[in-house]
Amino acid sequence: MERSKMKQQAPYIFHGHDVSYYSGKVRPAFPQKNLWVREVLPDIREIKRRTGMAMFPVVVTPEDELWQDTSDILDRLEALHPEPPLYPTTPVQRVVSYLMELYGDEIGALPAMHYRWSFDESIEKVVVDFSMPTGDSEGGHGFAKKMRGALPFLGVTSETIPAIEAHTAELLDHLSEHFTSHRYLLGDAMSLADCGLMGPLYGHLFRDAVPSKLLYTTAFQVCAWIERMNRPPRDQAGWLPDDALPETLRPVLSTMADGVPMLVAAVEAIDAFASEQAQTGEPIPRGFPGLVARYRDVEFVGAVRPYTLWMVQRSLDAYRSLTQPERAQVDAALAGTGWEPLLGLEPVHRLKRAPYQLVWEP
Repeated sequence: MERSKMKQQAPYIFHGHDVSYYSGKVRPAFPQKNLWVREVLPDIREIKRRTGMAMFPVVVTPEDELWQDTSDILDRLEALHPEPPLYPTTPVQRVVSYLMELYGDEIGALPAMHYRWSFDESIEKVVVDFSMPTGDSEGGHGFAKKMRGALPFLGVTSETIPAIEAHTAELLDHLSEHFTSHRYLLGDAMSLADCGLMGPLYGHLFRDAVPSKLLYTTAFQVCAWIERMNRPPRDQAGWLPDDALPETLRPVLSTMADGVPMLVAAVEAIDAFASEQAQTGEPIPRGFPGLVARYRDVEFVGAVRPYTLWMVQRSLDAYRSLTQPERAQVDAALAGTGWEPLLGLEPVHRLKRAPYQLVWEP
C-alpha cells in the first residue's frame, strides 16, 4: 500500500498510556500511516493548562497545535495524511466503520470497565501500571477505589455482569472466527473500524490481569490481530472489493448490536435533557443518571453521557450523506444484524465540537 507522502519536519507528540482505553484507539494510526511520532507519558498539568481538562490521550502537532478527542484526532490525521486510508469511501464499508467505532467508544466500555474494576487481581495490576511512571502508589489505589465505586453508575452491577460476560465471550468467539480468515475487520487492511475496537480490546482486556487470560486462552486470533494493529505489516492488500463485507463480520456486528437499545435510549434521554439545558448556557455535563434500556436479557440502568450523541451523529451523518440507492445498499448489508433502529434515529438536537469541548448546535 502507498504510504503517506507528507513530509514532517518534527514528530507528533502523543501523550498516551498503554493501559489507557482511548490511547489504544489512536496509537495504531501512526505506524499505519508511517508517521514520525514520539509517545510520552501524559503531562496532565500541561494538558489541563492548555485545554482546561485533565484528559488524555492528546496529540501535539509539529506546529504545536494540541488535538484532544480520539475521533477528532483520527479525522485530522486522515485529512493530513490520506495514504494509506483508514476511512473507506464506499457506502457500506464507510458506515460500518463508523458503527464499529461507535461500538468501541460506547458499548465496549462495559466489558472493559467490568473486567478492570470488578476483580481484585486486575485492580492490583492496573494500580501498578498507573503508579509506575510517578511512583505514587497511594494515588493509584485512590483512583482504583473511586473507579470501583463508580461501577453501578456505569451500569456494571450483579444483575448485568452475567450479560456483560456472555456478550464478551460471544464477541471474542466471532472475532476469532473472523480473524482466522481476515487480517483486519474489513479484509486485508486496517480501517477506522479496527482502530475503534482497539480501545476496549487492547487498552483494557489485553492489558489487564483477568481478561488477558481470557483472551490468551479463548481468543488467540484476536491477540494476533492486536499485535498486527500495534505493528502493522507493510503488505496489506486492501479492503474487500466491491464494497463487500466479509461473511464472518455479520455475527460480529450482530453481537455488537446488543448495545443498540442502550444507544437509542441514550439519544432519547439526551434529547429530552437538551430541550431545557441548551437554553441555560451552562457547560454540558459529562454525564447524568437516567439511562434505562435492555441489554441482552436484562434491564440496564446507568448514566447518560451526552458525548454518546456526538458519536451517534458520526454514524448517522455518514449514512444520511448517501444517495437513496447507496442507503439501500447499506440497509441490505445490515439487515438482520440489529443495527436498524440506530440508523433510524432522528435526534432533535445536535452537538458540535468547540475548542476542547462539545456544545449544542444552534
